Amino acid sequence: MKEWLMQINKKIESLTNMKWMRAFRITGGVIWNLSLLLLIMLVTFTVFAGAVGAGYFASLVKDEPLRSKENMRELIFNYEETSEIYFADNIYIGKLRTDLERRETSLKDVSPTVIDAVLATEDEYFREHNGIVPKAVLRGLLQDFTNSSTQTGGSTLTQQLIKNQILTNEVSYERKAKEILLALRLEKFMTKQEILEAYLNIIPYGRNSSGRNIAGIETAADGIFGIKASQLNLPQAAYIAGIPQAPFAHTPFTQQGQLKTAQALQPGIDRMKTVLYRMKEAGYISESDYQEAIAYDITQDFREPEARPEDRYPWLTYELENRARKIIAEILAEQDGIDPKRLQEENQLLEKYTILADRDIRSKGYRIYSTINQQMYDAMKTAAENFQYYGHTYTTTAVDKETGEEITVEMPVQVGSIVIENKTGRILSFVGGRDFNIIELNHATQAYRPNGSTMKPLLAYGPAIEYGKIGAGSPVVDVKFKRSFDGYSPKNYFENEERGIMPAREALAHSQNLTALRLYDDILSNRPAEYLAKMGFSRLTEVDYVNLATAIGGLTNGTTVEENTNAFATLANGGQFIDAYMIDKIVDLDGNIIYQHEIEPTEVFSPETSYIVTDMLRDVLDYGTGTRAKSTLKFSSDFAAKTGTTNDYNDVWLVGYNPNISLGVWMGYDQPRSLNTFNNTYNQPSTRVNLLWATLMNTIYDIDPEFVGTKERFEKPANVVTASFCGISGLAPSNACSSAGLVRSDLFNRNVFLPSRPDDSLISSSSVTIDGKSYSALPSTPSEFITMGGVGLNQEFVKRMLGSLGGDPAKLLPNNSSLSSSAVTGAAFDADEAAPAAVVATLEGNTLVWTKSASNDVIGYRVYSTDGQLIATNRFEQGRRATISIGANYYVVAVDITGRQSAPSNTIETAAPPPVEEEPVPDENTETPPAEEQPPVEEIEDPAE
Repeated sequence: MKEWLMQINKKIESLTNMKWMRAFRITGGVIWNLSLLLLIMLVTFTVFAGAVGAGYFASLVKDEPLRSKENMRELIFNYEETSEIYFADNIYIGKLRTDLERRETSLKDVSPTVIDAVLATEDEYFREHNGIVPKAVLRGLLQDFTNSSTQTGGSTLTQQLIKNQILTNEVSYERKAKEILLALRLEKFMTKQEILEAYLNIIPYGRNSSGRNIAGIETAADGIFGIKASQLNLPQAAYIAGIPQAPFAHTPFTQQGQLKTAQALQPGIDRMKTVLYRMKEAGYISESDYQEAIAYDITQDFREPEARPEDRYPWLTYELENRARKIIAEILAEQDGIDPKRLQEENQLLEKYTILADRDIRSKGYRIYSTINQQMYDAMKTAAENFQYYGHTYTTTAVDKETGEEITVEMPVQVGSIVIENKTGRILSFVGGRDFNIIELNHATQAYRPNGSTMKPLLAYGPAIEYGKIGAGSPVVDVKFKRSFDGYSPKNYFENEERGIMPAREALAHSQNLTALRLYDDILSNRPAEYLAKMGFSRLTEVDYVNLATAIGGLTNGTTVEENTNAFATLANGGQFIDAYMIDKIVDLDGNIIYQHEIEPTEVFSPETSYIVTDMLRDVLDYGTGTRAKSTLKFSSDFAAKTGTTNDYNDVWLVGYNPNISLGVWMGYDQPRSLNTFNNTYNQPSTRVNLLWATLMNTIYDIDPEFVGTKERFEKPANVVTASFCGISGLAPSNACSSAGLVRSDLFNRNVFLPSRPDDSLISSSSVTIDGKSYSALPSTPSEFITMGGVGLNQEFVKRMLGSLGGDPAKLLPNNSSLSSSAVTGAAFDADEAAPAAVVATLEGNTLVWTKSASNDVIGYRVYSTDGQLIATNRFEQGRRATISIGANYYVVAVDITGRQSAPSNTIETAAPPPVEEEPVPDENTETPPAEEQPPVEEIEDPAE
């Protein structure tokens, strides 16, 4: 052996002395050294990365408080008590609807098969890990960094428990880091059995056979299979254990409580088979158990669909839940030292505290006391359901998201209505819609729509009175205009209507658009939309502050029935805005009041402005657009109201109030479309909303006639006085105004505006009439067409009234104007340089009749005989007929304001023709001499030519 080793050694030495081996040693040494260097760098980088990662992790969890054992256990087991809600006067409604049912159970009452299925599916190392599985966390991070399409997750049961009970579901590294830290900590404070039991009680399991969302293994067993959790067999346990991965895809029931189609059930069945396979791989079941279970028809075990238990108050319970959630979110934020106002500015913060608040109201057993009067609510709901004049219900087809089936969807006219107590802001009742099963949207509190003409008293007339621009009867201008920079050319309800100068209260009562827009344009520089912000309009944009159409309800984002009605309650409340509310107080399980609503009035308008606007709005019911509502009321009270309509009748409104309550009503389709159809069946849209408002008001009157039908009247403040003014200018009456019979009187706020400056609107003038309108005569106008000794409009006054928007001066005093008078003439007419167009004459007996000239500046007509004699002169207003004498020939000419005449009309001949001489009869025996050549007949020129 020794010799053998010596020979090997010699061979090795001979090999090492060879030239190529020397090179190999050098290369090997270099490779070795590089490997060592690479290893050192790798170790250094790993340490560095670990340190950076640890530092980043520390930064993510630095704000997480060090939770005590007691605190963490309390949060984890906080799933027992659901909050309750109450009507006013402590009348019990029931458990708060969070659309979640949960029944607590203990681990000993759960089938071991379920536990095996859950562990095999959700956390196979549950009994070994200390809260997290490091490789799973790293795998999840790597998938996130690489944006992998496959996301396997990495949360243990402990982590899921932390996420659901202590943290939130927000997707962020911060939440994940806190989840890991708290999971490690929770494992020190709770046993594995306690963690597993808590998990099985809080995890969501989709929907039950009545369509409600469910959580907890006991609730799932009963809601899906109709048995207890301890009775679940292997396929059933596997099916339920597979649901949490995608609860609403794997649950067998739809939101309506119907069993899904076979195709829609398949994802849940496939997931059940996956759970069974993992149970087999983990050793929980044998191959024969697995084969038997996957062949099992699980669909035979599903419960028969159950009708959802009768819920009389779906809109109310959801509304109270939403409002309670908002209140609790602000309380929780404040407890954490965060200004609640930040929740409205930071979405992520709002999301976080909304989730925490939702968790609280579902689990802390709060008692939530509302302001809703049960009798009023029930009566309004019944009245709204029985109302017959909403309009046509359209239908369309859609694909059910859960079943994939094509379904018919109804699209009825929806309704939103609300009743507010003026002095307190308490919401006494509301109507959320037609059918909660069609759409869950609360149309009284959550549907944002343009408010049409109900905006006019809030944004145009109210602020204008507050600024001292007008009084109740001051003149406003109802004349069309077209803006040069954008072509904006609005119209009244009747498109061709222009009432000219008219009293403000009449314009508001008849809901004239042009007057409101012109008035708003005059005050726009004051930013009157700030009044809306003070009255709780929550979705105003900067455009709404400068857009002219805002004055007639053209809001960017619309408003709700609650907001709009609340604003009118401000007028009813003497100008004090009191924010409407529905939750009076919230009490915890120990009887502590954690929230009590406090009334905080905000001054918006002065009492004087509020009274004057209220007085103007009385006219809406007396002779304006709300007369049908007043005539339908079964009782009398001091009501004021305003109607509203948007483009194409997509929305109709009526908001009315007396000293005690304000009632607002809106009607329209959810997908905006015209209500102006089937009017023979349902009445005009504006009539429908009048009838519905009166119906609901009568209904709540029946519940509380003394309160609703109060005989109290709005009290006129001392500084609201009646003053006289010139009805055309709104200034102090002048002699000319008095002589023209144009002096009026109405209400003013003497603190800000009384007519004191003398009227300057009228000047002495001579006028002519053109197409029914009065204009100032020109120097060249023929005197026989002029009305002498009248008064005309001062041109400076005309410019002032038309303002920056301009318009046709002649429309300021149309014949149908309530301020027009035969003694008042119009503005100057812009005449052209052309002679007027000729007319065509005809004869009717001894009356000459002619057509109207096509020219627009004609002031009258002249009738001539063909011998040049003037027979008649007709002013425009005298018509186009003249009595003539038979025996002459006539023609007619038109005369324009400049004195130019048209070409003559056709000649009307009434003169007798000359006698015809009889030719002698020649004797047949007498030779007829040849005829002499007759001279040609001379053509006589028609004088008309």
